Amino acid sequence: MKTVRVSASKNYDVIIDNGIIDRAGELSAKVIKPCHAAILTDDTVNGLYRDRLVGSLRGAGFETEVFVIEHGEQSKSDLNYIKFLNFMASKHITRSDCVFALGGGVVGDLAGFAAATYLRGIGFIQIPTTLLAMVDSSVGGKTAIDLEAGKNLVGAFYQPSLVLCDPETLSTLSPEIFSDGCAEVIKYGIINDRALFDRLKNPIMPQIEDIIENCVRNKRDIVDLDEKDNGVRQLLNLGHTAAHAIEQCSGFEISHGKAVAMGMVIISKAAAAMGLCPEEDYEEIRRLIEEYSLPTTCPYSASRLAQIAAVDKKRTGGSINLIIPYGIGNSKIYPVPVLQVESIFEMGL
Repeated sequence: MKTVRVSASKNYDVIIDNGIIDRAGELSAKVIKPCHAAILTDDTVNGLYRDRLVGSLRGAGFETEVFVIEHGEQSKSDLNYIKFLNFMASKHITRSDCVFALGGGVVGDLAGFAAATYLRGIGFIQIPTTLLAMVDSSVGGKTAIDLEAGKNLVGAFYQPSLVLCDPETLSTLSPEIFSDGCAEVIKYGIINDRALFDRLKNPIMPQIEDIIENCVRNKRDIVDLDEKDNGVRQLLNLGHTAAHAIEQCSGFEISHGKAVAMGMVIISKAAAAMGLCPEEDYEEIRRLIEEYSLPTTCPYSASRLAQIAAVDKKRTGGSINLIIPYGIGNSKIYPVPVLQVESIFEMGL
């Protein structure tokens, strides 16, 4: 068992261990008094892990209710947000009760935002079941839903009380969904961890617990410095300005991980073209992304991507902060006028 302590506005542990879902009740009871638990999950995870989680929670004295959404980014919507709030109200969930997120990033984001706003905030525990959620979205307190205008435009910073990562759940992921998580793992290496990047040149599964811990520690260190995303935390958005635009262009048919992979290639290639990143580092990034069966070319034009990026939440007035790799393990915040984003994307396509 591996434990990473996060020290933000709320201190909590991220615990990584095989089979930990079966101990969720026992571990949750150490941080939240057994109560009425509203579990949010999706229609895929529901059939795989619902009974194990419910059994563990009930065994520890929790009363459980389960709300199931359709899997996929389209479910991270205002409609499902309101439905879940009404569900909790109908089940008489109170301020002393708790929301459990059982699933990937969509489930975690939606459940966290609901927990942050229902009765002005109730307890929240993350049980991520995808690699992407384990290494990224379940840690750090970002919660959100999407609007028609863009992704994650409504949300809150709301830290969980506990995160339980069970690497055994990764065995039920499709190769495509597992690769999505690998994109976020590669991201940490490009941002500030050359050693992690080099470790990924070897098979990832034999070292998966160590990789998850490494990524969580990387994110923890950044969140501890900048919880509210006003400075260094923006480094975690490497590739994401283009990625969110790619997702939206595709009607969310292109997954987040694949879009991030495309976005990292776009910004790395652009950085090389601008003389900021060594050409050999860009080529090494592109090759590693390809080795993880992730896409390296984007089907959309720079103008279309830039149009969507203009309403990205990272925009401030007439400028937007892009994250530029100056080399593998050395990325920096790079403010640019919004009007220059198209030309930078063009250099990366």
